[in-house]
Amino acid sequence: MSVPITPLADYVVAVAEVAANKTMSGLYLPEAAKEKPKIAKIVAIGTAVRELKVNDRIIYKSYSPTEVKVGSVEYIVVKEEDVLATVK
Repeated sequence: MSVPITPLADYVVAVAEVAANKTMSGLYLPEAAKEKPKIAKIVAIGTAVRELKVNDRIIYKSYSPTEVKVGSVEYIVVKEEDVLATVK
């Protein structure tokens, strides 16, 4: 996947995971009730990023990312310090 965004310094570019459309008990959620995902997969990193790498799945602060849509893909751009954890 070629990423059209090149992050600077300590920023990472990621693609958010799709929100679940069904509860664990099998009920389907309407679009308005879906919570925005807070887990994303990193697709590009800036030169000053130390602890993260491409393809890491991350949990990030929900109010901190900048959302950008390029073509049909919606990317998030977030500072490394706003990444809370990685997911295995």
